[in-house]
Amino acid sequence: MLLPAAASGAAADQVDQGQPLYAENCASCHGVKLEGQPDWRRRLDSGRMPAPPHDASGHSWHHSDAALFRLTKQGVAAVVGNGYQSDMPAFAEVLSDDEIRAILDYIKGTWPAKQRQVQAEISRDASALSQ
Repeated sequence: MLLPAAASGAAADQVDQGQPLYAENCASCHGVKLEGQPDWRRRLDSGRMPAPPHDASGHSWHHSDAALFRLTKQGVAAVVGNGYQSDMPAFAEVLSDDEIRAILDYIKGTWPAKQRQVQAEISRDASALSQ
C-alpha cells in the first residue's frame, strides 16, 4: 500500500478517501502501485494506448487539475475528440465529483515533492489562462 503525502491544498481525509476509491475503480488498469500497464507508451494491437502509470514515472503530473478531472469524469475519448479511441471510460455515472477529486488527491499525494510542485504550477497557469 502506498502511503501518500498530503497533496497541496487537499485535506488529509480526502486523500485517505481516495485510496480505496482508486483501488476499486482505477487499480485494475493503472496498477495497485500506480505503475500502469507494461509498455504503456506503445500502442496495443487494437490501436489504443495501454493505461499509463500515475506514479512519478508517468505523465499525469504534466496535466492540470482541471484536465485530470475532465479526463476522469468524461473519459479520454470524449475529451480528446476527433474519433480518438481509448479504453479509459468516463466515470461521470460511477463516481461523484468529490470522489473523483479524492482519487486525484490520493494520486497526487504519492508523487515526490518536485512533481507535486510542477503539477501545481501547471494547474495555476491553466486556471489563470481560463479566466
